[in-house]
Amino acid sequence: MPCSRGVRRVQRPILLTAVATCALYGIPGMSPFSAGRAPGLAMVEGGEEEGPGFVTKVVGAAAQGATAATVAAILSAVTEPIVNRLLVKRMTFAAAFNEISFSLVSNFFLTTFPTNMMKFPVFEVINMALSFTDLSGAVRGVVNGWLFCTVMLPVTNYRFRKSMGWEINPALLYQAYIPTVTRDIVYGWSRGAVGNALNDAMQPETFAAKAFVFGLTVFAACIISSPGNEWRGYTLQPPNRKLPFAEYFKPVNYVRSTGVGATIMGIALMVGMLATPYAEIAFAFVKGHSMVVIGILLLGGIAAGVMKR
Repeated sequence: MPCSRGVRRVQRPILLTAVATCALYGIPGMSPFSAGRAPGLAMVEGGEEEGPGFVTKVVGAAAQGATAATVAAILSAVTEPIVNRLLVKRMTFAAAFNEISFSLVSNFFLTTFPTNMMKFPVFEVINMALSFTDLSGAVRGVVNGWLFCTVMLPVTNYRFRKSMGWEINPALLYQAYIPTVTRDIVYGWSRGAVGNALNDAMQPETFAAKAFVFGLTVFAACIISSPGNEWRGYTLQPPNRKLPFAEYFKPVNYVRSTGVGATIMGIALMVGMLATPYAEIAFAFVKGHSMVVIGILLLGGIAAGVMKR
């Protein structure tokens, strides 16, 4: 089927990204943390470097969020149209999948990527900035969720309506504010509380283990905050096709939409954390070899033009 072939084409970069990330961690000298190098620390002769300050941590959080945003944009372009149909239309997985085409997926990626580049770094930067306050982890999560939702809800609703193929109405960009802010506050609180509990219980030592715990924390926070997400989905139903309360809130529908959504978020942020050091190395290379990079891009453009002829 054309749809199946199209979705498989989009899924290949996801698989290649995951395989490459895992492979690089297994090659001596390729991992930025091999040979005793610790993440985020420079090698300084004759003394220790001071811990990273506020600006350094905020920039690092933005980089982590941006990298996760790229990974999530690829995943979400394939899965989010399905998840939103499960959430709002309460379709079966097969029925939702049959509505997905390669054209829809590729076009929606043009929405997921720029919106993720706004949403993910904003949440991570707010979270990191609040870590410099005297607020407890749980309270920081509540404040983070409220700020993030209030600032980014128009972006969230724009993206939702694009994934559903609905008209973009500026008057509806703050639709479902109460259920969405409730969901985000619970998510922020549970991410702080669950993160502390999992770190105390599992005590991860390696960077890869910490990334796994982070992804697990995000997954659990999505599950805990899922009732707010279901409330949001119920509120976003079109008035002319709105399902009754008892029909909408069926357990099987809840399990489908929540399980897929939580898995996407957990994997995306975990891989984003793992990929961040390599992204930083790549950015440093580009900054130091800008002419080489420009030359490669020009050659690539020329080659692409020749191949089209």
